[in-house]
Amino acid sequence: MNDLTDTEIRVLHEALDDEYHAWAIYDQVVADFGEVRPFINIRQAEARHIEALLGLFARYGLAVPANPWPGKVERYASLQAACEAGVIAEIANGTMYERLLAQTKRTDILTVLRHLQEASQQRHLAAFQRCAQRGAGGEGGRGGRGVGNREGV
Repeated sequence: MNDLTDTEIRVLHEALDDEYHAWAIYDQVVADFGEVRPFINIRQAEARHIEALLGLFARYGLAVPANPWPGKVERYASLQAACEAGVIAEIANGTMYERLLAQTKRTDILTVLRHLQEASQQRHLAAFQRCAQRGAGGEGGRGGRGVGNREGV
């Protein structure tokens, strides 16, 4: 079996559920609005985050729950609204990881959680902030760099 505490098992489950939820939201945005940035990039990052957590599940012999979120997530009326929601979600994600990090002393778990928190706060949050700012007063990021690029050119 594993030698994790009940608290550590809950930490891993909460982190995985949060990453599953984020992936499903960003996947829904792509389904609704096309292959748009930053959602396509961050959806890929969320898949990598899920894989990192699944590595911990495997290491400790934990059963992996299925992702319950596809088809059951928020939908947005516009890319602007989705970008603004992304900002809020990534701020909340940073707070969640602070709480989860305080609940274990295991180096391997701490390393993964810190990496996920750093990606959220240093990369995802900044990308959604840029996306929200472009939508509020920019041209939508044409030319393959922003949310307005549906063709990927």
